[in-house]
Amino acid sequence: MEKGILKISQNKKVSSLKTFKLFLVKLLLISSFAYASSGFHGVASRHHIATDIGLKVLKDGGNAIDAAVAVGFALSVVNPSAGNLGGGGFMLIHLSEKNETIAIDYRERAPIQSSEKMFQDQDGNVINGLSLNSTLASGVPGTVSGMFYVSEKFGIKNIKSLINPSVEIAKKGFILSKFQASNLNKYKEKFLKNPEAKEIFTRPEGFAEGDILIQKNLANTLSRIAKNGKEEFYLGETAKKISSFYKKNKGILSFEDLKQYELRVLKPVCGNYREYRICSMPPPSSGGIALIQMLNILENLDIDKFQHNSEEYLMNLISAMDYAFFDRAKYLGDPDFFNVPQELLISKQYAKDISIKIKNKEELQKIKITVSESEETTHFSIVDKWGNAVSNTYTLNTAYGSGIVPTGTGILMNNEMDDFSSKPGYPNVYGLIGSEANKIEPKKTPLSSMTPVIVFKEDKPFLVTGSPGGSTIITAVLQELLNVLDFNMSLSESSKKSKIHFQHLPDIVFYEKLDDETLKSLKTKKRMLQRKLGEIHSILVDENNIEAFSDNRRPDGKASTIQN
Repeated sequence: MEKGILKISQNKKVSSLKTFKLFLVKLLLISSFAYASSGFHGVASRHHIATDIGLKVLKDGGNAIDAAVAVGFALSVVNPSAGNLGGGGFMLIHLSEKNETIAIDYRERAPIQSSEKMFQDQDGNVINGLSLNSTLASGVPGTVSGMFYVSEKFGIKNIKSLINPSVEIAKKGFILSKFQASNLNKYKEKFLKNPEAKEIFTRPEGFAEGDILIQKNLANTLSRIAKNGKEEFYLGETAKKISSFYKKNKGILSFEDLKQYELRVLKPVCGNYREYRICSMPPPSSGGIALIQMLNILENLDIDKFQHNSEEYLMNLISAMDYAFFDRAKYLGDPDFFNVPQELLISKQYAKDISIKIKNKEELQKIKITVSESEETTHFSIVDKWGNAVSNTYTLNTAYGSGIVPTGTGILMNNEMDDFSSKPGYPNVYGLIGSEANKIEPKKTPLSSMTPVIVFKEDKPFLVTGSPGGSTIITAVLQELLNVLDFNMSLSESSKKSKIHFQHLPDIVFYEKLDDETLKSLKTKKRMLQRKLGEIHSILVDENNIEAFSDNRRPDGKASTIQN
Protein backbone atom coordinates (compact mmCIF):
# COMPACT_ATOMS: atom_id res chain seq x y z
CA MET A 1 0.00 0.00 0.00
CA GLU A 2 1.33 3.39 -0.96
CA LYS A 3 2.04 6.00 1.67
CA GLY A 4 -0.89 8.36 2.13
CA ILE A 5 -3.38 6.04 0.45
CA LEU A 6 -6.02 4.12 2.37
CA LYS A 7 -7.94 1.42 0.56
CA ILE A 8 -11.46 0.53 1.74
CA SER A 9 -12.87 -2.90 0.91
CA GLN A 10 -16.58 -3.53 0.39
CA ASN A 11 -16.76 -6.86 2.07
CA LYS A 12 -15.22 -5.87 5.42
CA LYS A 13 -17.88 -5.89 8.11
CA VAL A 14 -18.05 -2.95 10.51
CA SER A 15 -17.80 -4.06 14.13
CA SER A 16 -20.17 -2.87 16.86
CA LEU A 17 -17.31 -0.99 18.51
CA LYS A 18 -16.48 0.79 15.26
CA THR A 19 -20.14 1.71 14.79
CA PHE A 20 -20.29 3.11 18.33
CA LYS A 21 -17.13 5.15 17.77
CA LEU A 22 -18.61 6.50 14.53
CA PHE A 23 -21.73 7.53 16.46
CA LEU A 24 -19.62 9.42 18.99
CA VAL A 25 -17.70 11.15 16.21
CA LYS A 26 -20.97 12.31 14.63
CA LEU A 27 -22.15 13.69 18.00
CA LEU A 28 -18.91 15.64 18.31
CA LEU A 29 -19.28 16.93 14.76
CA ILE A 30 -22.82 18.11 15.44
CA SER A 31 -21.74 20.02 18.56
CA SER A 32 -18.79 21.63 16.78
CA PHE A 33 -20.97 22.62 13.82
CA ALA A 34 -23.20 24.68 16.09
CA TYR A 35 -20.13 26.57 17.29
CA ALA A 36 -18.73 27.24 13.80
CA SER A 37 -22.00 28.26 12.14
CA SER A 38 -21.88 30.91 9.40
CA GLY A 39 -25.51 30.60 8.39
CA PHE A 40 -24.92 29.95 4.67
CA HIS A 41 -26.05 26.93 2.64
CA GLY A 42 -25.55 26.47 -1.10
CA VAL A 43 -26.07 23.80 -3.79
CA ALA A 44 -25.20 23.98 -7.49
CA SER A 45 -25.86 21.04 -9.80
CA ARG A 46 -26.78 20.09 -13.34
CA HIS A 47 -30.45 19.45 -12.59
CA HIS A 48 -32.94 21.55 -10.65
CA ILE A 49 -34.62 18.56 -8.98
CA ALA A 50 -31.28 17.32 -7.60
CA THR A 51 -30.44 20.82 -6.36
CA ASP A 52 -33.80 21.12 -4.60
CA ILE A 53 -33.30 17.73 -2.92
CA GLY A 54 -29.84 18.74 -1.70
CA LEU A 55 -31.10 22.06 -0.41
CA LYS A 56 -33.94 20.38 1.51
CA VAL A 57 -31.41 18.10 3.21
CA LEU A 58 -29.49 21.18 4.35
CA LYS A 59 -32.68 22.90 5.54
CA ASP A 60 -33.57 19.79 7.55
CA GLY A 61 -30.29 19.86 9.47
CA GLY A 62 -28.05 17.75 7.26
CA ASN A 63 -24.50 18.78 6.44
CA ALA A 64 -22.80 19.23 3.05
CA ILE A 65 -21.85 15.56 2.89
CA ASP A 66 -25.45 14.46 3.48
CA ALA A 67 -26.60 16.83 0.75
CA ALA A 68 -23.90 15.54 -1.62
CA VAL A 69 -25.08 11.95 -1.16
CA ALA A 70 -28.70 12.94 -1.76
CA VAL A 71 -27.74 14.94 -4.88
CA GLY A 72 -25.53 12.10 -6.14
CA PHE A 73 -28.37 9.57 -5.96
CA ALA A 74 -30.90 12.05 -7.36
CA LEU A 75 -28.79 12.75 -10.44
CA SER A 76 -28.72 9.00 -11.16
CA VAL A 77 -32.46 9.35 -11.76
CA VAL A 78 -32.98 12.82 -13.26
CA ASN A 79 -29.73 13.09 -15.25
CA PRO A 80 -29.29 9.58 -16.71
CA SER A 81 -26.79 10.70 -19.36
CA ALA A 82 -24.11 11.22 -16.69
CA GLY A 83 -25.53 10.92 -13.16
CA ASN A 84 -25.13 7.33 -12.19
CA LEU A 85 -25.06 4.20 -10.08
CA GLY A 86 -23.18 2.33 -12.82
CA GLY A 87 -20.17 4.66 -13.04
CA GLY A 88 -17.77 6.43 -10.73
CA GLY A 89 -15.92 9.63 -9.97
CA PHE A 90 -14.02 11.82 -7.55
CA MET A 91 -15.14 13.75 -4.48
CA LEU A 92 -13.26 16.46 -2.62
CA ILE A 93 -14.49 17.12 0.94
CA HIS A 94 -13.49 19.85 3.38
CA LEU A 95 -14.35 19.24 7.05
CA SER A 96 -14.42 22.54 8.90
CA GLU A 97 -14.25 21.13 12.42
CA LYS A 98 -10.90 19.44 11.74
CA ASN A 99 -9.81 21.94 9.07
CA GLU A 100 -9.10 18.88 6.93
CA THR A 101 -9.58 18.25 3.21
CA ILE A 102 -9.97 14.70 1.86
CA ALA A 103 -10.02 13.32 -1.68
CA ILE A 104 -12.18 10.27 -2.40
CA ASP A 105 -11.40 8.21 -5.52
CA TYR A 106 -14.46 6.08 -6.24
CA ARG A 107 -13.80 5.79 -9.95
CA GLU A 108 -14.35 2.67 -12.04
CA ARG A 109 -11.68 -0.08 -12.08
CA ALA A 110 -10.76 -2.49 -14.86
CA PRO A 111 -12.28 -5.98 -14.24
CA ILE A 112 -10.03 -8.78 -13.01
CA GLN A 113 -10.29 -10.61 -16.35
CA SER A 114 -9.38 -7.55 -18.42
CA SER A 115 -6.21 -7.62 -20.49
CA GLU A 116 -4.06 -5.29 -22.55
CA LYS A 117 -5.24 -6.68 -25.91
CA MET A 118 -8.89 -7.37 -25.07
CA PHE A 119 -10.17 -4.97 -27.74
CA GLN A 120 -7.90 -6.29 -30.49
CA ASP A 121 -8.45 -9.13 -32.96
CA GLN A 122 -5.97 -11.97 -33.45
CA ASP A 123 -3.98 -9.82 -35.87
CA GLY A 124 -3.63 -6.98 -33.37
CA ASN A 125 -6.19 -4.70 -35.01
CA VAL A 126 -8.53 -2.74 -32.75
CA ILE A 127 -12.16 -3.83 -33.14
CA ASN A 128 -14.26 -0.71 -33.62
CA GLY A 129 -16.92 -0.10 -30.97
CA LEU A 130 -15.93 -2.97 -28.70
CA SER A 131 -14.62 -0.65 -25.96
CA LEU A 132 -17.70 1.57 -26.17
CA ASN A 133 -20.88 -0.35 -26.87
CA SER A 134 -20.29 -3.97 -25.87
CA THR A 135 -20.52 -5.88 -22.61
CA LEU A 136 -16.71 -5.61 -22.43
CA ALA A 137 -16.89 -1.81 -22.19
CA SER A 138 -17.76 -1.48 -18.50
CA GLY A 139 -15.38 -0.95 -15.61
CA VAL A 140 -16.38 -1.91 -12.07
CA PRO A 141 -18.70 0.87 -10.78
CA GLY A 142 -17.70 2.84 -7.68
CA THR A 143 -20.50 5.38 -7.15
CA VAL A 144 -22.48 3.42 -4.55
CA SER A 145 -19.29 2.68 -2.63
CA GLY A 146 -18.30 6.33 -2.66
CA MET A 147 -21.68 7.65 -1.50
CA PHE A 148 -21.97 5.17 1.34
CA TYR A 149 -18.41 5.71 2.51
CA VAL A 150 -18.73 9.48 2.84
CA SER A 151 -22.17 9.18 4.42
CA GLU A 152 -21.01 6.70 7.06
CA LYS A 153 -17.78 8.56 7.72
CA PHE A 154 -18.82 12.21 7.65
CA GLY A 155 -22.61 12.49 7.39
CA ILE A 156 -25.20 13.23 10.07
CA LYS A 157 -28.38 11.90 8.43
CA ASN A 158 -29.38 8.27 7.97
CA ILE A 159 -28.51 7.40 4.39
CA LYS A 160 -31.91 5.77 3.80
CA SER A 161 -33.54 9.19 4.19
CA LEU A 162 -31.08 10.57 1.62
CA ILE A 163 -31.88 7.89 -0.97
CA ASN A 164 -35.68 7.77 -0.50
CA PRO A 165 -36.44 10.97 -2.49
CA SER A 166 -34.69 9.41 -5.51
CA VAL A 167 -36.69 6.20 -5.06
CA GLU A 168 -39.94 8.18 -5.25
CA ILE A 169 -38.85 10.18 -8.31
CA ALA A 170 -37.77 7.04 -10.15
CA LYS A 171 -41.07 5.32 -9.24
CA LYS A 172 -43.45 8.19 -10.07
CA GLY A 173 -41.34 9.77 -12.82
CA PHE A 174 -40.21 13.31 -13.56
CA ILE A 175 -41.01 15.77 -16.35
CA LEU A 176 -38.50 15.86 -19.21
CA SER A 177 -37.23 19.22 -20.37
CA LYS A 178 -36.94 20.04 -24.03
CA PHE A 179 -33.20 19.40 -23.84
CA GLN A 180 -33.57 16.03 -22.11
CA ALA A 181 -36.26 14.80 -24.50
CA SER A 182 -34.12 15.77 -27.47
CA ASN A 183 -31.04 14.15 -25.96
CA LEU A 184 -32.81 10.84 -25.34
CA ASN A 185 -34.04 10.82 -28.93
CA LYS A 186 -30.54 11.59 -30.16
CA TYR A 187 -29.18 8.40 -28.58
CA LYS A 188 -32.12 6.14 -29.45
CA GLU A 189 -29.99 3.79 -31.54
CA LYS A 190 -27.73 3.14 -28.56
CA PHE A 191 -30.68 2.09 -26.39
CA LEU A 192 -32.26 -0.18 -29.02
CA LYS A 193 -29.40 -2.68 -28.63
CA ASN A 194 -30.39 -3.53 -25.04
CA PRO A 195 -33.92 -4.74 -24.13
CA GLU A 196 -34.24 -2.94 -20.80
CA ALA A 197 -32.62 0.28 -22.04
CA LYS A 198 -35.00 0.20 -25.00
CA GLU A 199 -38.01 -0.17 -22.71
CA ILE A 200 -36.99 2.69 -20.40
CA PHE A 201 -35.32 5.24 -22.67
CA THR A 202 -37.14 4.99 -26.02
CA ARG A 203 -40.62 5.69 -27.33
CA PRO A 204 -41.84 4.65 -30.81
CA GLU A 205 -42.85 8.26 -31.51
CA GLY A 206 -39.85 9.70 -29.62
CA PHE A 207 -39.86 11.77 -26.43
CA ALA A 208 -41.22 15.31 -26.26
CA GLU A 209 -40.90 18.14 -23.77
CA GLY A 210 -43.29 17.50 -20.88
CA ASP A 211 -43.22 13.70 -21.12
CA ILE A 212 -42.77 11.82 -17.86
CA LEU A 213 -39.82 9.41 -17.53
CA ILE A 214 -40.59 6.55 -15.14
CA GLN A 215 -37.81 4.12 -14.07
CA LYS A 216 -39.49 1.38 -12.00
CA ASN A 217 -36.58 -1.09 -11.94
CA LEU A 218 -34.20 1.67 -10.89
CA ALA A 219 -36.64 2.61 -8.12
CA ASN A 220 -36.61 -1.00 -6.91
CA THR A 221 -32.81 -1.11 -7.02
CA LEU A 222 -32.49 2.16 -5.10
CA SER A 223 -35.03 0.87 -2.56
CA ARG A 224 -32.98 -2.30 -1.99
CA ILE A 225 -29.79 -0.24 -1.62
CA ALA A 226 -31.48 2.07 0.89
CA LYS A 227 -32.67 -0.95 2.89
CA ASN A 228 -29.63 -3.24 2.67
CA GLY A 229 -26.72 -0.80 2.37
CA LYS A 230 -23.82 -0.79 -0.08
CA GLU A 231 -23.55 -4.57 0.29
CA GLU A 232 -26.72 -4.76 -1.81
CA PHE A 233 -24.83 -3.38 -4.81
CA TYR A 234 -21.59 -5.29 -4.28
CA LEU A 235 -22.73 -8.56 -2.67
CA GLY A 236 -26.54 -8.72 -2.76
CA GLU A 237 -29.36 -9.21 -5.26
CA THR A 238 -28.25 -6.24 -7.38
CA ALA A 239 -24.70 -7.60 -7.61
CA LYS A 240 -26.09 -10.97 -8.71
CA LYS A 241 -28.30 -9.35 -11.36
CA ILE A 242 -25.39 -7.34 -12.77
CA SER A 243 -22.86 -10.18 -12.81
CA SER A 244 -25.40 -12.68 -14.17
CA PHE A 245 -26.23 -10.35 -17.06
CA TYR A 246 -22.58 -9.90 -18.03
CA LYS A 247 -21.89 -13.63 -17.79
CA LYS A 248 -24.84 -14.44 -20.05
CA ASN A 249 -23.83 -11.77 -22.57
CA LYS A 250 -20.11 -12.49 -23.01
CA GLY A 251 -18.94 -9.80 -20.60
CA ILE A 252 -16.18 -10.09 -18.01
CA LEU A 253 -17.52 -7.90 -15.18
CA SER A 254 -18.08 -10.52 -12.48
CA PHE A 255 -19.52 -10.95 -9.01
CA GLU A 256 -15.95 -11.20 -7.74
CA ASP A 257 -15.15 -7.82 -9.33
CA LEU A 258 -18.01 -6.21 -7.44
CA LYS A 259 -17.08 -7.98 -4.22
CA GLN A 260 -13.46 -6.82 -4.45
CA TYR A 261 -14.13 -3.19 -5.42
CA GLU A 262 -12.06 -0.77 -3.34
CA LEU A 263 -12.27 2.98 -3.22
CA ARG A 264 -9.26 5.06 -2.27
CA VAL A 265 -8.99 7.85 0.28
CA LEU A 266 -6.23 10.13 -0.98
CA LYS A 267 -4.39 13.22 0.07
CA PRO A 268 -5.52 16.12 -2.16
CA VAL A 269 -3.01 17.79 -4.42
CA CYS A 270 -2.69 21.42 -3.25
CA GLY A 271 -0.78 24.51 -4.27
CA ASN A 272 -0.64 28.21 -3.49
CA TYR A 273 -1.73 30.84 -5.98
CA ARG A 274 -1.17 34.36 -4.72
CA GLU A 275 -2.97 34.54 -1.35
CA TYR A 276 -5.15 31.49 -2.10
CA ARG A 277 -4.75 27.77 -1.42
CA ILE A 278 -5.97 25.57 -4.31
CA CYS A 279 -6.86 21.91 -3.61
CA SER A 280 -8.01 19.30 -6.12
CA MET A 281 -7.76 15.61 -7.05
CA PRO A 282 -4.41 13.83 -7.31
CA PRO A 283 -3.79 10.96 -9.78
CA PRO A 284 -5.50 8.93 -11.17
CA SER A 285 -7.11 12.25 -12.03
CA SER A 286 -4.83 14.51 -14.03
CA GLY A 287 -6.91 17.57 -13.25
CA GLY A 288 -5.35 18.71 -9.99
CA ILE A 289 -1.73 18.51 -11.10
CA ALA A 290 -2.41 20.15 -14.47
CA LEU A 291 -4.45 22.94 -12.86
CA ILE A 292 -1.83 23.79 -10.23
CA GLN A 293 0.97 23.60 -12.78
CA MET A 294 -0.81 26.07 -15.08
CA LEU A 295 -1.55 28.45 -12.20
CA ASN A 296 2.10 28.34 -11.13
CA ILE A 297 3.23 29.12 -14.69
CA LEU A 298 0.75 31.97 -15.11
CA GLU A 299 1.71 33.46 -11.75
CA ASN A 300 5.27 33.75 -13.07
CA LEU A 301 3.95 35.38 -16.24
CA ASP A 302 2.01 38.01 -14.22
CA ILE A 303 -1.20 37.04 -16.00
CA ASP A 304 -3.26 39.49 -13.91
CA LYS A 305 -1.37 42.43 -15.44
CA PHE A 306 -2.89 41.85 -18.87
CA GLN A 307 -6.35 42.89 -20.01
CA HIS A 308 -8.76 39.98 -19.71
CA ASN A 309 -8.96 37.96 -22.96
CA SER A 310 -6.53 40.29 -24.69
CA GLU A 311 -4.07 38.92 -27.24
CA GLU A 312 -1.23 38.84 -24.64
CA TYR A 313 -3.46 37.21 -22.04
CA LEU A 314 -4.69 34.47 -24.37
CA MET A 315 -1.24 33.70 -25.77
CA ASN A 316 0.07 33.12 -22.26
CA LEU A 317 -2.91 30.88 -21.49
CA ILE A 318 -2.27 28.83 -24.63
CA SER A 319 1.40 28.40 -23.70
CA ALA A 320 0.62 27.30 -20.14
CA MET A 321 -1.99 24.84 -21.39
CA ASP A 322 0.48 23.50 -23.95
CA TYR A 323 3.12 22.63 -21.33
CA ALA A 324 0.62 21.23 -18.82
CA PHE A 325 -1.03 18.89 -21.33
CA PHE A 326 2.37 17.80 -22.64
CA ASP A 327 3.32 16.74 -19.10
CA ARG A 328 -0.10 15.19 -18.56
CA ALA A 329 0.41 12.87 -21.50
CA LYS A 330 4.01 12.05 -20.60
CA TYR A 331 3.94 11.64 -16.83
CA LEU A 332 0.43 10.96 -15.48
CA GLY A 333 -1.38 7.69 -14.87
CA ASP A 334 -2.80 5.50 -12.10
CA PRO A 335 -0.22 5.85 -9.27
CA ASP A 336 -0.73 2.19 -8.29
CA PHE A 337 0.69 1.21 -11.69
CA PHE A 338 2.80 4.19 -12.78
CA ASN A 339 5.32 6.36 -10.93
CA VAL A 340 3.96 9.92 -11.13
CA PRO A 341 6.49 12.73 -10.36
CA GLN A 342 3.81 14.79 -8.61
CA GLU A 343 6.01 17.00 -6.45
CA LEU A 344 8.14 18.02 -9.43
CA LEU A 345 5.17 18.87 -11.64
CA ILE A 346 3.51 21.16 -9.07
CA SER A 347 6.73 22.79 -7.82
CA LYS A 348 7.18 26.54 -8.14
CA GLN A 349 10.70 26.11 -9.54
CA TYR A 350 9.51 23.81 -12.32
CA ALA A 351 6.86 26.36 -13.29
CA LYS A 352 9.44 29.16 -13.18
CA ASP A 353 11.68 27.23 -15.60
CA ILE A 354 8.73 26.74 -17.96
CA SER A 355 7.75 30.41 -17.79
CA ILE A 356 11.28 31.37 -18.89
CA LYS A 357 10.92 29.08 -21.91
CA ILE A 358 7.56 30.68 -22.72
CA LYS A 359 9.05 34.18 -22.50
CA ASN A 360 11.87 33.04 -24.79
CA LYS A 361 9.25 31.54 -27.15
CA GLU A 362 10.80 28.08 -27.06
CA GLU A 363 8.74 25.49 -28.93
CA LEU A 364 7.64 22.21 -27.39
CA GLN A 365 8.44 18.95 -29.10
CA LYS A 366 5.24 17.29 -30.33
CA ILE A 367 4.38 13.96 -28.82
CA LYS A 368 1.64 11.63 -29.91
CA ILE A 369 0.25 10.47 -26.62
CA THR A 370 -2.66 11.77 -24.61
CA VAL A 371 -5.90 10.51 -23.10
CA SER A 372 -9.30 11.97 -22.40
CA GLU A 373 -12.83 11.14 -21.43
CA SER A 374 -16.22 12.17 -22.66
CA GLU A 375 -17.85 15.53 -22.19
CA GLU A 376 -20.81 13.70 -20.65
CA THR A 377 -19.68 14.12 -17.10
CA THR A 378 -21.58 15.92 -14.34
CA HIS A 379 -20.46 18.08 -11.43
CA PHE A 380 -22.05 19.50 -8.28
CA SER A 381 -20.79 21.84 -5.56
CA ILE A 382 -22.18 22.15 -2.01
CA VAL A 383 -21.40 24.20 1.11
CA ASP A 384 -23.19 24.21 4.45
CA LYS A 385 -23.60 26.72 7.26
CA TRP A 386 -20.86 25.04 9.30
CA GLY A 387 -18.18 25.63 6.69
CA ASN A 388 -18.08 22.10 5.26
CA ALA A 389 -17.73 21.86 1.49
CA VAL A 390 -18.07 19.19 -1.19
CA SER A 391 -16.88 19.32 -4.79
CA ASN A 392 -17.89 16.21 -6.76
CA THR A 393 -17.47 15.11 -10.38
CA TYR A 394 -18.67 11.72 -11.66
CA THR A 395 -19.42 10.08 -15.01
CA LEU A 396 -20.51 7.12 -17.15
CA ASN A 397 -17.95 8.19 -19.80
CA THR A 398 -19.90 8.84 -23.03
CA ALA A 399 -23.54 9.93 -22.92
CA TYR A 400 -25.58 7.19 -21.19
CA GLY A 401 -22.40 5.12 -20.91
CA SER A 402 -22.50 1.84 -22.81
CA GLY A 403 -26.27 2.10 -23.22
CA ILE A 404 -26.49 -1.25 -21.40
CA VAL A 405 -28.94 -1.81 -18.53
CA PRO A 406 -28.50 -5.23 -16.82
CA THR A 407 -31.86 -7.00 -16.70
CA GLY A 408 -34.04 -6.01 -13.77
CA THR A 409 -31.75 -3.27 -12.41
CA GLY A 410 -32.62 -0.03 -14.24
CA ILE A 411 -28.90 0.85 -13.99
CA LEU A 412 -27.13 2.35 -16.99
CA MET A 413 -23.59 0.96 -17.06
CA ASN A 414 -20.45 2.88 -17.90
CA ASN A 415 -18.18 2.40 -20.92
CA GLU A 416 -15.12 3.58 -19.05
CA MET A 417 -12.85 0.89 -20.57
CA ASP A 418 -12.57 3.14 -23.65
CA ASP A 419 -10.57 5.57 -21.51
CA PHE A 420 -7.74 3.05 -21.54
CA SER A 421 -5.45 2.55 -24.50
CA SER A 422 -7.04 -0.18 -26.61
CA LYS A 423 -3.66 -0.27 -28.33
CA PRO A 424 -0.69 2.10 -27.88
CA GLY A 425 -0.75 4.57 -30.76
CA TYR A 426 -4.41 3.91 -31.60
CA PRO A 427 -6.94 6.74 -31.13
CA ASN A 428 -9.96 6.42 -28.87
CA VAL A 429 -13.46 7.65 -29.76
CA TYR A 430 -12.30 11.26 -29.40
CA GLY A 431 -9.37 10.84 -31.79
CA LEU A 432 -6.85 10.95 -28.97
CA ILE A 433 -3.89 8.61 -29.04
CA GLY A 434 -3.39 6.12 -26.21
CA SER A 435 -0.16 5.80 -24.25
CA GLU A 436 1.72 2.83 -22.83
CA ALA A 437 1.20 4.24 -19.30
CA ASN A 438 -2.54 4.00 -19.79
CA LYS A 439 -2.68 0.44 -21.13
CA ILE A 440 -5.36 -1.91 -19.80
CA GLU A 441 -4.44 -3.85 -16.66
CA PRO A 442 -6.68 -5.67 -14.12
CA LYS A 443 -7.96 -3.40 -11.29
CA LYS A 444 -6.35 -0.34 -12.91
CA THR A 445 -8.05 3.06 -13.12
CA PRO A 446 -7.96 5.00 -16.39
CA LEU A 447 -6.52 8.50 -16.35
CA SER A 448 -9.13 11.21 -15.98
CA SER A 449 -9.51 14.96 -16.48
CA MET A 450 -12.06 15.43 -13.69
CA THR A 451 -11.09 18.43 -11.57
CA PRO A 452 -13.22 19.04 -8.47
CA VAL A 453 -11.72 22.07 -6.70
CA ILE A 454 -11.94 23.87 -3.38
CA VAL A 455 -10.18 27.23 -3.12
CA PHE A 456 -9.28 28.45 0.36
CA LYS A 457 -8.89 32.02 1.57
CA GLU A 458 -7.48 32.39 5.06
CA ASP A 459 -7.96 28.63 5.60
CA LYS A 460 -11.70 28.77 4.84
CA PRO A 461 -13.49 27.54 1.71
CA PHE A 462 -13.85 30.52 -0.62
CA LEU A 463 -14.73 28.95 -3.96
CA VAL A 464 -16.11 25.44 -4.56
CA THR A 465 -16.16 24.60 -8.24
CA GLY A 466 -15.84 22.06 -11.02
CA SER A 467 -17.04 21.25 -14.50
CA PRO A 468 -18.07 18.48 -16.89
CA GLY A 469 -16.44 18.48 -20.33
CA GLY A 470 -13.72 15.82 -20.77
CA SER A 471 -10.28 17.36 -21.26
CA THR A 472 -11.88 20.83 -21.36
CA ILE A 473 -12.72 20.41 -17.65
CA ILE A 474 -9.19 21.41 -16.69
CA THR A 475 -9.05 24.55 -18.80
CA ALA A 476 -12.61 25.60 -17.95
CA VAL A 477 -11.84 25.39 -14.23
CA LEU A 478 -8.55 27.24 -14.77
CA GLN A 479 -10.33 30.18 -16.39
CA GLU A 480 -13.02 30.21 -13.71
CA LEU A 481 -10.30 30.60 -11.07
CA LEU A 482 -8.50 33.33 -13.00
CA ASN A 483 -11.75 35.24 -13.56
CA VAL A 484 -12.70 35.14 -9.88
CA LEU A 485 -9.30 35.33 -8.16
CA ASP A 486 -7.43 37.72 -10.46
CA PHE A 487 -10.21 39.77 -12.01
CA ASN A 488 -12.66 39.79 -9.07
CA MET A 489 -15.58 38.65 -11.21
CA SER A 490 -18.80 37.31 -9.76
CA LEU A 491 -19.74 33.78 -10.80
CA SER A 492 -22.39 35.07 -13.18
CA GLU A 493 -19.92 37.53 -14.75
CA SER A 494 -17.34 34.79 -15.16
CA SER A 495 -19.84 32.51 -16.93
CA LYS A 496 -20.42 35.10 -19.63
CA LYS A 497 -16.74 35.34 -20.56
CA SER A 498 -15.44 33.40 -23.52
CA LYS A 499 -13.17 30.48 -22.75
CA ILE A 500 -10.40 28.88 -24.78
CA HIS A 501 -9.01 25.35 -24.73
CA PHE A 502 -5.70 23.93 -25.94
CA GLN A 503 -4.38 20.46 -25.06
CA HIS A 504 -1.08 20.24 -26.98
CA LEU A 505 -2.53 17.81 -29.51
CA PRO A 506 -4.45 18.15 -31.71
CA ASP A 507 -2.78 21.44 -32.67
CA ILE A 508 -6.05 23.38 -32.47
CA VAL A 509 -7.11 26.20 -30.17
CA PHE A 510 -10.81 25.97 -29.39
CA TYR A 511 -12.71 29.10 -28.39
CA GLU A 512 -16.28 30.08 -27.61
CA LYS A 513 -16.80 33.67 -28.68
CA LEU A 514 -13.91 36.02 -29.35
CA ASP A 515 -14.24 39.22 -31.33
CA ASP A 516 -12.73 39.33 -34.82
CA GLU A 517 -10.04 41.81 -33.79
CA THR A 518 -8.76 39.54 -31.01
CA LEU A 519 -8.81 36.48 -33.28
CA LYS A 520 -6.82 38.32 -35.95
CA SER A 521 -4.30 39.63 -33.41
CA LEU A 522 -3.43 36.23 -31.93
CA LYS A 523 0.16 35.53 -32.95
CA THR A 524 -0.27 31.81 -33.32
CA LYS A 525 0.01 29.46 -36.26
CA LYS A 526 -2.43 27.07 -34.62
CA ARG A 527 -5.80 26.40 -36.14
CA MET A 528 -8.69 28.19 -34.39
CA LEU A 529 -12.10 26.50 -34.07
CA GLN A 530 -15.25 27.69 -32.32
CA ARG A 531 -17.14 25.33 -29.98
CA LYS A 532 -18.96 25.23 -26.65
CA LEU A 533 -16.57 24.77 -23.73
CA GLY A 534 -17.11 23.35 -20.24
CA GLU A 535 -19.95 24.53 -18.03
CA ILE A 536 -19.24 25.50 -14.42
CA HIS A 537 -21.18 24.75 -11.22
CA SER A 538 -19.76 26.88 -8.42
CA ILE A 539 -20.36 28.37 -4.98
CA LEU A 540 -18.52 31.48 -3.77
CA VAL A 541 -18.48 32.30 -0.06
CA ASP A 542 -16.87 35.53 1.09
CA GLU A 543 -17.39 37.11 4.51
CA ASN A 544 -21.13 37.79 4.78
CA ASN A 545 -22.09 36.83 1.24
CA ILE A 546 -22.71 33.63 -0.71
CA GLU A 547 -23.24 33.19 -4.46
CA ALA A 548 -24.14 29.93 -6.17
CA PHE A 549 -24.20 29.53 -9.94
CA SER A 550 -25.03 26.77 -12.42
CA ASP A 551 -23.83 27.44 -15.93
CA ASN A 552 -26.58 28.08 -18.47
CA ARG A 553 -24.72 26.17 -21.19
CA ARG A 554 -27.00 23.34 -20.04
CA PRO A 555 -30.59 24.52 -19.47
CA ASP A 556 -31.60 22.14 -16.65
CA GLY A 557 -29.07 23.19 -14.01
CA LYS A 558 -29.91 25.12 -10.86
CA ALA A 559 -28.03 26.83 -8.06
CA SER A 560 -29.67 27.88 -4.81
CA THR A 561 -28.59 29.39 -1.51
CA ILE A 562 -30.28 29.89 1.84
CA GLN A 563 -29.31 31.63 5.05
CA ASN A 564 -30.42 30.26 8.41
